[in-house]
Amino acid sequence: MKEAGELGGQVAIVTGGSRGIGLAVAGALARAGATVAVLALDEERAAAAAAGLAGEGHAAFPCDVADPGACKRTVRTVEKTLGPVSILVNNAGITRDNILLRMRDDEWSEVVSTNLGGAFNMTRAVSRGMMKRRHGSIVNISSVIGLIGNPGQANYAASKAGLHGLTRSVARELASRGVRCNAVAPGFITTDMTAELGEEVTEELKKRIPLSRLGEPGDVADVVRFLAGPEARYITGQIIAVDGGMAM
Repeated sequence: MKEAGELGGQVAIVTGGSRGIGLAVAGALARAGATVAVLALDEERAAAAAAGLAGEGHAAFPCDVADPGACKRTVRTVEKTLGPVSILVNNAGITRDNILLRMRDDEWSEVVSTNLGGAFNMTRAVSRGMMKRRHGSIVNISSVIGLIGNPGQANYAASKAGLHGLTRSVARELASRGVRCNAVAPGFITTDMTAELGEEVTEELKKRIPLSRLGEPGDVADVVRFLAGPEARYITGQIIAVDGGMAM
């Protein structure tokens, strides 16, 4: 039987939860007692992620967060399968890097539709139930790039900066119904994406970080777990950078 923990009895959705930061977040929430719905485009990978979480009752659901209809259907299915959703972590995101003058329309629209539109779609899908129950925590996974910008990532930076505005607006709209909304802005974290940068680029990145190292997925996951839990009950509308001081 799953240990109660601080999130015992709660159902959490983690989008993009099959790898990297999303998988670490799903793991942290599960260890805290939540029943986790792992959402990802790849159903097989999502199922493997859900099966590896601590405790019982977790499940995987395929979902393209850029599709509003799919988000609504998936949330309904999650609630029928696992129960009312009280925690949403909007982590799903993509990159399509290119310099501004060469960026194609689809590179812009795909990134914005997934990173920003996906968070909007999922938030809208869960908010009615959370408001009705007068309880809920929404955590958006942003990026330090949304705070400082980055050459070749105008689309990504815009989507993440937009996520900050969405976070604060949702926080203001839903606060009176007991629903909180915050964002975590990771810096450079050790994932499959950063592994492709190579040792030379990684060393240069470390020079820009006051703590002189890349972060680990668990560094982000621990903050998300805190924001989702009861100890953060008086925190809403905040953008918390987990970046080793990079954006300081």
